[in-house]
Amino acid sequence: MAVQKITNGTEVTLKVDGWLDTQSSPELEKAVSELDGSVDSLVLDLEKLEYISSAGLRQIVAAHKKMNGKLTLRNVQPDIMNVLSMAGFDKRLHIEA
Repeated sequence: MAVQKITNGTEVTLKVDGWLDTQSSPELEKAVSELDGSVDSLVLDLEKLEYISSAGLRQIVAAHKKMNGKLTLRNVQPDIMNVLSMAGFDKRLHIEA
C-alpha cells in the first residue's frame, strides 16, 4: 500500500493505493497521526484502494475521531463501498462515491 499526502490550505488529502490490511494499516495510521492542529478537513481518496480489512476499517474510524468528524471518503470503488456499507460506515461517514 502507498499513501500520498496532498495539502491544500487547511485540507489534507491522503490518496490510498493498494491493500489496506493488517500489514499496511500502520502506514495510514502514521500519516494520520502526523497531521497537526492546522488541518481542519481530511479527505481519504480511495480511488486506487483494492481491498480493505477490519484493520483498515479501524484506521478509518481512528481518522474520523481524530478529525472530530471532518473526514470525507472520496472516489470509493464499488467493492470497497460494499464493505463500508456492511460495516455501517455509509450511515456514519461522509462518503463521495
